[in-house]
Amino acid sequence: IYLMRAVVDGRIELSDRVQRHLDLCLDCRSCETACPSGVQYGRLIEPFRAEVHTGAGRPSAEQSAAHSTDWFHRWILFPLFPYPDRLRRALLPARLAQRLRVDRALEATGLIRLLPQQLQQMIRMLPPPVAVEGPLPGFFPAKGDRRATVALFTGCVGDAMFRHTNWATARVLQQNGCDVHVPRGQACCGAIHFHAGAGEPAREFAAQNLQAFPVDKFDAVINNVAGCGSMLKDYGHHWHDDKQSARTGFAAKVRDVNEFLDDLGLVPPPGEIRLAATYHDACHLAHAQGVRDAPRRLLGQI
Repeated sequence: IYLMRAVVDGRIELSDRVQRHLDLCLDCRSCETACPSGVQYGRLIEPFRAEVHTGAGRPSAEQSAAHSTDWFHRWILFPLFPYPDRLRRALLPARLAQRLRVDRALEATGLIRLLPQQLQQMIRMLPPPVAVEGPLPGFFPAKGDRRATVALFTGCVGDAMFRHTNWATARVLQQNGCDVHVPRGQACCGAIHFHAGAGEPAREFAAQNLQAFPVDKFDAVINNVAGCGSMLKDYGHHWHDDKQSARTGFAAKVRDVNEFLDDLGLVPPPGEIRLAATYHDACHLAHAQGVRDAPRRLLGQI
């Protein structure tokens, strides 16, 4: 916080050393949980990065040039990740390599080190392929008495890599008496751009989501990805323009699926799962959204 203020006030230059220190922050927001004063650090670092991106944070000429020629952001992160169909197509060679175990051969022989560092990390982090159903239909009718009408936010990377989780989310909501709508015009939440300092594309994604989700028709907008949910819940804070009120209204309807089902009251599961489960708190769910007990209460009812 001190460094950010010093840069904005012009007391220090945004040098490579300062920039690296700020970039090492993963924005997990655990500092918000620890801070006795309740400082909302996430709402400071992200706008600062956006200001630096546009030049308002007084970056040096070298920093501006480096940012503008970042091949990973320009050719991979921004044009692929926010668009699930593009990302799925781009992943086809990697999926084939996984099935043929070529990825393991690259790792075993050390040839993977010939790739740029970012691509090495992406290959190692790519989850194994899962057989899933196709695109989600636009509507899932409630089973039993209808208790709520909700919209499901499917996300971009979430839909491309974890579509089976979206299907599971919709089915669980159905079983708990929810009519589930899946708006077709929805877009990336904007976090991919916003976390990287590109505020304007993120604002455009937010505008698209306002169009796709007529929130007055829904009791809640359900999300199952902690980072996306945090971004959606902060829509009313990031930009100050004529749509701020609409974004605030949208954000007020956003609920994590665990949070929503816990408040709604889970329909008692009829079966048993005799397993020992370990629950890991997602950073943005626990720290940014403050949702810690709901997932544990849901697990405790199985």
